[in-house]
Formats: sequence, structure tokens, C-alpha cells
Amino acid sequence: MFDRLESVVEKFQKLEEDLGNPELLTNQKEYQQIARERAEIAPIVDKFTYYKKLKEELQDNQSLFEREEDPDMRELIRDEIAGLKERVDTTENELKLMLAPKDPNDDRNVILEIRAGTGGEEAALFAADLFRMYSRYAEMQKWKVEVLDSNPTGIGGFKEIIASVNGKGAYSRLKFERGVHRVQRIPVTESQGRIHTSAVTVAVLPEAEEVDVFIDPGDIRVDVFRSSGPGGQSVNTTDSAVRITHIPTGLVVICQDEKSQHKNKAKALKVLRARLLDSMQREQEAKIARDRKSQVGTGDRSERIRTYNFPQNRVSDHRINLTIYKLDVILTGMLDELIDPLNTYFQAEALKGAA
Repeated sequence: MFDRLESVVEKFQKLEEDLGNPELLTNQKEYQQIARERAEIAPIVDKFTYYKKLKEELQDNQSLFEREEDPDMRELIRDEIAGLKERVDTTENELKLMLAPKDPNDDRNVILEIRAGTGGEEAALFAADLFRMYSRYAEMQKWKVEVLDSNPTGIGGFKEIIASVNGKGAYSRLKFERGVHRVQRIPVTESQGRIHTSAVTVAVLPEAEEVDVFIDPGDIRVDVFRSSGPGGQSVNTTDSAVRITHIPTGLVVICQDEKSQHKNKAKALKVLRARLLDSMQREQEAKIARDRKSQVGTGDRSERIRTYNFPQNRVSDHRINLTIYKLDVILTGMLDELIDPLNTYFQAEALKGAA
């Protein structure tokens, strides 16, 4: 690990020298790339510098302890040594995490897809609850949420809603939300007061740029049709809705939220690129050699990553055995109490894999 850290320091120094070269200012693209690289590794260099300073202090105190004869002073130095050892261990673990392989998608925007699974109208209502929860979290993070397509129900739910989430680190924070979310509560449609269990699937896809995924115009079929939904001037009056079929893979994307056919087509292509990138990356990973549906399963109640129990005000994440009795707070968008432990757990798993 320390050889790698020294290499990072050498790279940082080289990048510093490059940024100081006046000739580089004439090439803004290269300048920005080097500045970005420097900014990415600067925290590691700073942490390593701090670590080395702690080690020096520890060695100095250990030498002083061996020379000191006064019992009271030796006791003070012993306490200082214990504190320094703890800080050294903590900083070393932080450095290990910082050196763990970084997900190349972490800085990307997100395509968020929420679909009602088992449970009918109640599942559709909970899909709407989850979308509000993620939208509020995004607002707290100062991210922008834009609905790309939706299939609303008559009483405020969604059979499906697809949105883009744009902002720094959006994918790194939301990527572990993918999977089946199970809800246990008394539905508004239940007259007997019985608790029902429903399921909603959530897919979190890194948004792809055109340079990431090239879509050959000859590989897609574009169909236009009249929008359908709960009202709006353009509904059933103009052929503004767009369906794009990617012929090689069979992927189909429909967008009809905009009144403009061109805007709907642009949004549909954005979703299609994200799905194709996700599919390509999953094929490249031998450990996840299956298609995009593996991310969310079938929507069956048993395939869940998380359970939201309303009678107990409880949220349980089954991957890390975490239970929080703050469901009402979580649904307002206060997701960090779930997201932080998940990130810590999967970072530790990445470290094991890299060891």
C-alpha cells in the first residue's frame, strides 16, 4: 500500500509541474484534464502527508518515553502514545479506503426508473412515495430532477416513472438503491384495516454520453403516436409521444411527457443510451454476467433489498442487517442514515476484493 501511496505522491508532483508550464495554458482541454487529475488525488496526498506526520510524532514520543525517568511524565507520554496509535490506525484505514478501486461511474448523472411490482394500485402508490423521497433527497443535495416519462394511475400512483437526476456524485450516492423495495402498510383502498405487502422495483443507471454509447440510426426504429394520460392540452390531439426500439437488443423506450415530439425523442434516446451502457458494463463484469433485469429482479415480494414497515415506523435494509425506526423521517428524503452505512459496507467489500 505504501509503495502505491508514494507513486501517487510522485504523480501529484508531476501534475503540479505540468500545471506550472505556461505552454499548457494554450491548450485548455489538456489543462483542465490535468487539473482534474490533480484534484482527484490531492485528498490522498494530503491524508498521506498527515499520516507520515502522525508516525513521526509517534516515534518521537516513543523515544522520549524511553529516555524519561519521571513517573508522572512517563504516564503523560504513555497516554499521548496511545492516542497517536489510535489516530495512526484510523488514518491508515482511511487511506486504504481512498486507494480502493473507484467506480468509474461515480461522478455520472443518473437515470432513475421506479416501477410498481406486486401489489397493484398499492404498489403504484408506493412507487409515487419513493419518487417523492428521492426527489426530496436530490433537492437537499442541490441536484436537478427531470421527469423523462411516467405512467400515472388515477389516484396518485405511478405504474412507472423515469427521471434523470443531475448533480455531482449522484450515481455514487444512489447506486445501492437499485433493487426491490417492499412496503408493509394498510392501503388507502383497504376497508378491513388489514396490512398488505407490496413491492416496487428501482433501477439506478449511470447516464451515458453520446461518446460513451454510439447509437447507429439504422439500429433504431422510431414510432410516434398520440399521448395518453390524465389530461393536458396535447393528450390525444397530437402525435407527440415517441417509442424508440433498439433493434439489435430489443430494448424499447417510450417518452410522452413533453408536448414536443423532438423533446420526447431526445429524452427517449437519453434513457436508451443509459440502458445500453448499463448492459455493456454488466457484460464486461464477469461476476454479473446477466442482463439489465438482474438489477431489480421480477418485482416479486421475496426479492427485496429493503422493507418499509409503516405500522412499526421501521425501515430495514436486508443487505447489511440495518434497521432504523424513522420511516417517517426517511420518506422526507433524509436518506443519509441508509446511504452512508451502505457505502461504507460496499467500500469494505471492495477492499477485500482488492486485497
